[in-house]
Amino acid sequence: MFTNFIYFIIVILIYTTFVPPEKTYLGGAETASAFAFNLFLFIAINYCRYKALTRKGLEQPDSSALQHRYDLLFTQHAILAIALFAVNIYVLNLKIFLIRIPIFAQIPTVAAVCFLFLFIGYLAIIWWFAYEPYHVLFRTELTRQGFVTSHISFNIPIVIPWILISLASDIIGYLPFETPKKLLSAPEGQVILFSLFLGAMAVYTPALVQFFWKCRPLKGPVRNRIEALCKKAGFTARNIMIWPVFEGKMLTAGVMGIIKRFRYILITRGLISVLTDEELDAVIAHEIGHIKKKHLLFYFAFLIGYMILSYASFDIILYLLLSSDWLYTLPKTIQIEESTLVSIFFTISLALLLLIYFRFLFGYFMRNCERQADLYAFTLQGHPWALIRSLEKISFYTGTAKDTPSWHHFSIQERIDYLKKCAADNRWITRHDRKLRKSIIFFFCGLLVVGYFGYALNFGAMGKTLNGHFIETAVNRKLEKDPNNPNLYLTLGSLYHQNKEYEKAIHSYEKTLQIAPDHPEALNNLAWLYATCEDVEKRDYSKALIYSIQAANLKQTPYILDTLAESYYVNGLYKLAIEAEKRALAMNPGNRRYYEEQLKKFEKGLGDLGI
Repeated sequence: MFTNFIYFIIVILIYTTFVPPEKTYLGGAETASAFAFNLFLFIAINYCRYKALTRKGLEQPDSSALQHRYDLLFTQHAILAIALFAVNIYVLNLKIFLIRIPIFAQIPTVAAVCFLFLFIGYLAIIWWFAYEPYHVLFRTELTRQGFVTSHISFNIPIVIPWILISLASDIIGYLPFETPKKLLSAPEGQVILFSLFLGAMAVYTPALVQFFWKCRPLKGPVRNRIEALCKKAGFTARNIMIWPVFEGKMLTAGVMGIIKRFRYILITRGLISVLTDEELDAVIAHEIGHIKKKHLLFYFAFLIGYMILSYASFDIILYLLLSSDWLYTLPKTIQIEESTLVSIFFTISLALLLLIYFRFLFGYFMRNCERQADLYAFTLQGHPWALIRSLEKISFYTGTAKDTPSWHHFSIQERIDYLKKCAADNRWITRHDRKLRKSIIFFFCGLLVVGYFGYALNFGAMGKTLNGHFIETAVNRKLEKDPNNPNLYLTLGSLYHQNKEYEKAIHSYEKTLQIAPDHPEALNNLAWLYATCEDVEKRDYSKALIYSIQAANLKQTPYILDTLAESYYVNGLYKLAIEAEKRALAMNPGNRRYYEEQLKKFEKGLGDLGI
């Protein structure tokens, strides 16, 4: 499940960071043909490779190497499914075709759900063909249909939080309030929304997951025994549920829910059928250990940590991409738009960041949290032997070799060896607790540093400097390709103006006007600079008035009329300034308070003259 979580996050990144080109690369019929061909090729690859693995499995039914090969093959095909999904988005531009349909354009979440289910469809193809070698290698009694539907129902809860977040964003977009829209459009707003929503989902998801997994309350003597164990451990759960995943034949148990009111213990009938009472106690004690040791809270904090890391990394990744020379030469070579190329490499960068964060960093913590839960079971029962026997039975009945590696668990053999090591010297329990505690403290310290860096990058002087350098570099490179584009010089002028590089700003604005003499924005910006420049030597009130009048004659907007009013004011023409500002206010500008303050200033100037 954890690996699939990473797959779905990468797919969501591909979908959400896609910048559509001005037009699709292929026509409708060509796109449909290419999509069908890619789908056929994907099916053929799955059929051939899994058939070959099935034949080898029949020849070597108990081979741990083939079991590892099965896991590797699924990983390879899942990556192929992600690549195929990316082709659908970036090359075939399916998203553009879909949003041409009104309902998908009006409610973007509907389109997003369609593409998520497209990816689930690709995974379903993999699971369909993976069933045969799975049946041979792991000796399962599952039907093919049960195998596929169990995988789908197992993964659906992964995408529910994102779908609901996306839907909430759509709803906010239709509300008649500007503040939430502005907050949501900013990176920090998105982080806050995601964090709050993630918190709500952490509380309520367990109840939601039960619906998709079709869990039912456990009854009978097994429940009574588990309740007695919970009482002994001082552990509270709302209910103990039968987990019918993979038709109940999967040998597993789990606990979900940070809050007691929404906390559930899950256990499969398959596990109950193969373990003795004491062995079952050991497994449940392990799950209780996750709550007692606050692992679920830490996992929640770890997810928030990824949001903070992403928040701090977004701009850095964009800076590095847009300051790279190859980004401006590659599009000509492969005939693809720069914006699309940027979104592709931006997604790849974020996907690598996600992979490193979850696969390696999270994997480290998960393995050690699982070991700590093993040791809690050891401590609660007073010995490790029941847990060791349960691990050995799970290995035997599932056909999984004890030394099979996993990125989020130590192998069964490693777990058994460490439990025996602790039985020989229980000081290893304390040592592991200390090691994990130090690792968590170090992680949170690093997260604080990253969070501060992200804040400084977005709100501090460092961020402004980097942002200015990024824009200047990008615009100058575009000017090399399009030296007669007035809007590029205008952008440079605005950047220099903001950075108080007034000489460069004046030069850029004048360059804009050389190319486009009737450019109202350039006229307006230059007039404002001449009228209000902090460097008094750069002020030129007469030029300010000339340029502002020209801008107002070309375009009547509140901010241009405000510049005209300011130019009248600095030239002592207070009545004309008041008149111009009132015209600006009559247009109901967004920041009305600013314009009202301007009007008061002009009226005060007139009053000071005694007129």
